[in-house]
Amino acid sequence: MALSKATFLTRLKTVAQPNRNIRIRLCPRFLSFASPVEAAAERRRSRMRQLRIEPLSALNPNQQQSPNAYPKSHSPPYYLNPSNPKLPERASALTGNRVNLHNTILTLISKNDLDEAALYTRHSIYSNCRPTIFTVNAVLSALLRQSRYSDLLSLHRFITQAGIVPNIITHNLIFQTYLDCRKPDTALDNFKQFIKDAPVNPLLTTFRILIKGLVDNNRLDRALDIKNQMHALGFAPDPLVYHYLMLGHARSSDGYGVLRVYQELKEKLGGVVEDGVVLGCLMKGYFLKGMEKEAMECYQEVFVEGKKMSDIAYNSVLDALAKNGKFDEAMKLFNRMIKEHNPPAKLAVNLGSFNVMVDGYCAEGKFKEAIEIFRSMGESRCKPDTLSFNNLIEQLCNNGMILEAEEVYGEMEGKGVNHDEYTYGLLMDTCFKENRPDDAASYFKKMVESGLRPNLAVYNRLVDGLVKVGKTDDAKSFFDLMVKKLKMDVASYQYMMKVLSKAGKLDDVLQIVDMLLDDNGVNFDEEFQEFVKVELRKEGKEEDLAKLMEEKERLKAEAKAKEAEAVEATKNKKGPGIILTSMMHGNKETESESSDATATESELVEKTTETADSDEGEAKSDRASEQLTA
Repeated sequence: MALSKATFLTRLKTVAQPNRNIRIRLCPRFLSFASPVEAAAERRRSRMRQLRIEPLSALNPNQQQSPNAYPKSHSPPYYLNPSNPKLPERASALTGNRVNLHNTILTLISKNDLDEAALYTRHSIYSNCRPTIFTVNAVLSALLRQSRYSDLLSLHRFITQAGIVPNIITHNLIFQTYLDCRKPDTALDNFKQFIKDAPVNPLLTTFRILIKGLVDNNRLDRALDIKNQMHALGFAPDPLVYHYLMLGHARSSDGYGVLRVYQELKEKLGGVVEDGVVLGCLMKGYFLKGMEKEAMECYQEVFVEGKKMSDIAYNSVLDALAKNGKFDEAMKLFNRMIKEHNPPAKLAVNLGSFNVMVDGYCAEGKFKEAIEIFRSMGESRCKPDTLSFNNLIEQLCNNGMILEAEEVYGEMEGKGVNHDEYTYGLLMDTCFKENRPDDAASYFKKMVESGLRPNLAVYNRLVDGLVKVGKTDDAKSFFDLMVKKLKMDVASYQYMMKVLSKAGKLDDVLQIVDMLLDDNGVNFDEEFQEFVKVELRKEGKEEDLAKLMEEKERLKAEAKAKEAEAVEATKNKKGPGIILTSMMHGNKETESESSDATATESELVEKTTETADSDEGEAKSDRASEQLTA
């Protein structure tokens, strides 16, 4: 028989006798709530009580607080101090409609619709359901995986201005972006600012990203400084970090440096290194010093029971064998890795493993086997990316196998892998080498039509290749197509002018000059003018340049005069009203109306200036994006 609520409370009070060791403090309001609104209000009150008692050390472990700090200073908690930077949201914020929004954006990412995912995130920021930083990080990570650095930085700048506080994952993504863009100094400046101002602490992953990126950018000295800073902040020596540092010395052919770094790690770990991630670089150090026997003895440690061998560790050893004349041993090791690979319990191979073997087979001249092993990676649950395809395509193109390279290129879309500028550049250059200029131009056109932005070097190679085979008209058409998309330098303009002059198309030369005189971002100085005069002088059209420049000056003067007339007309528009007001109310009203007219004129000028500044800002933004993606 069920008890009533009153009887249940009476029995509880009977159980909680004073002579018992355990006391139960009854608070009937916690047992049930009249409505969900009341329950939510109680949760908010509970949260505020938690904030009032939560110490600062729980928020920032680096800041030590004395036990009596709060009673003496009566300083507010970290949350309530407006001078402190805001803290990022916790995972508990991802509830309700925000979870639904998060899942919707993840669905767009899974469909590879990153433009829509980024746009949806931007629109949601000013809606009733703001995305959490975890949702933003998912979009940023997807953009980073596809090397869309400009879009990533643009979205990060937008969410920062909107007041969404980044967490440590966000900072790591920004560091990785700048390092991938070959901007290590910018990444270091951001890291310095992060250490100084951010309310969150770095993770071990943060230092791994920085050190690996600096090594890849040939900044080994700064990577060593970051390693020392990592130890100063209390982080334990990490074998993966030392692996990256040893790899940097190996790339510099510094075998002594490799052994020196390994010895430092060994001393810090008490003389025993259980993680095999450093074995591959250690073997490279021995090979560099001509100590092949010691290198192969080091290789035997791979098979020692209890040695921790991850997929990264195996890949490092595999690379050391393949690049030092031990490819047969590399194939045996790779076959063993395939047998051990049992995801998710055991990860013995990854995409890098197949890339190493593709390079090894190509170095041995076994291109058919390289293609076969590349296509077999799906059997090990590995998916190739754009870099992997580009690597194989480059190997085939460099060995005159353009047909096989085009066949591999055709497989990219079927596997959901996007082409990039480097893919098209490889095929374009190879087509020119194989005397296929039309196909080369077709690849460049596909690159532009797909929304990619080729840099100036790729464009110059295209034009030079077309000119060499006598396709001047095609070169001119690509010039007209790209002149508004690329920030061309003086050399590019002069090269096209010289080509057109040689073909007797001086009218096209003057057309380019006309475009330059419209302020196209290139200074048409006296030296440039003299170059054009020399080309025009061949056909006796030197005077046409002076006429064109005079006509341009006349048109600019007329435009300024019309603008001045428009301003004057706006000023005089209230003339009769000013006179009538002066007769009825005196000079004060006249002065007021004159002030209004002057204000109107100023507003018109300001709007004109703002429009010009906006156009210039957009142009600068486009140029910055081109430099970033170049």
